[in-house]
Amino acid sequence: MTEPWLSADDIAAHLGVTKDTVYTWIAEKGMPAHKIGRLWKFQATEVDGWVRGGGASTSKSDGAKG
Repeated sequence: MTEPWLSADDIAAHLGVTKDTVYTWIAEKGMPAHKIGRLWKFQATEVDGWVRGGGASTSKSDGAKG
């Protein structure tokens, strides 16, 4: 069974962020997304891997990483 494509609203809810944050991450942080016509679509497994790999982390070090 193939994974369903999620909308920006769906992926924002999945991650617990706003849709504006999702669009910012696409533009500035390389969040995995696929443009279909005018719409951005997402695969949850791709996005989850990107988050786990640090893709959504802030660029400024807060001293927490070691």
